[in-house]
Amino acid sequence: IASSKVKESKLLSKLLNDGNNQIVSQDCEGSFHFNCDFNNVNGLISELNLLPKKYNELVKEEYNNILEIFEDVFNHKEFTGRSGTFFGYEGLGSIYWHMVSKLSLAVLETTKKAISEKDNAVIGRFFDHYFEILEGIGVNKSPELYGAFPTDPYSHTPRGRGVQQPGMTGQVKEDVISRFYELGFFVNNGKISFEPTLLRKNEFMAEEKSFKFVNLNNEIEYMPIGSNSLAYTICQVPVIYSLSNKEDIKIISMDGSEEIVNGHQLNFETSQNIFNRTNLIKALHVSVKK
Repeated sequence: IASSKVKESKLLSKLLNDGNNQIVSQDCEGSFHFNCDFNNVNGLISELNLLPKKYNELVKEEYNNILEIFEDVFNHKEFTGRSGTFFGYEGLGSIYWHMVSKLSLAVLETTKKAISEKDNAVIGRFFDHYFEILEGIGVNKSPELYGAFPTDPYSHTPRGRGVQQPGMTGQVKEDVISRFYELGFFVNNGKISFEPTLLRKNEFMAEEKSFKFVNLNNEIEYMPIGSNSLAYTICQVPVIYSLSNKEDIKIISMDGSEEIVNGHQLNFETSQNIFNRTNLIKALHVSVKK
């Protein structure tokens, strides 16, 4: 704080003379500072109201002046974000979709850690938190609330307006990573593994359906999927999960041959064939315990 401002203020001068550091203090070099616990002007106002009664008249007399000094020091109105202009959709009351996606991914990573460490006391609570956050993602909102098609990536939805700042924002990245977490698709030391511990049973289809995908010849292909199953692709290779009493992977090759792998991890060679899109593997059928 400019020393001239402190000297002009009867209240600040009196507080310093009395050794009261609730509002201001003086450092070893003689410079003056506001209480370092103030996060914003509300902290200053709160502390002004907590001053001993003997300062009441001075507080009443200099209240607005003290607030002006505070603003002169911190110049909050000039801090308008990275752009230099405070866009309406970045303001209070705005839903920042990307931050919701970041939070969901962070909770998923923490949940995965708890599962790997077998911390059963918190795993269930993390599950509940994750799926509660997931309900807040745009894709689970109505078009009216989201402000556009919920599957379109946008950054913010301000209060009383449609979504703003369209484009492939970081939200898309976090949502895709989170989805692979849910599906249990992981890569460790170049090997693909399936650990669908977060996958909800209601994700599995109740009846037979046809799975549409683009194969490695860039052709649209349809694959029949049985009931109690779901499907997605890794590098254009279909992966079909089916509820079962066992855990294994059936590898179906393009030449029609089949191989059964116990457990839920592929070897390095098979994994690399998928990543390198060699078109040697037609599909993976993963049996998931009910």
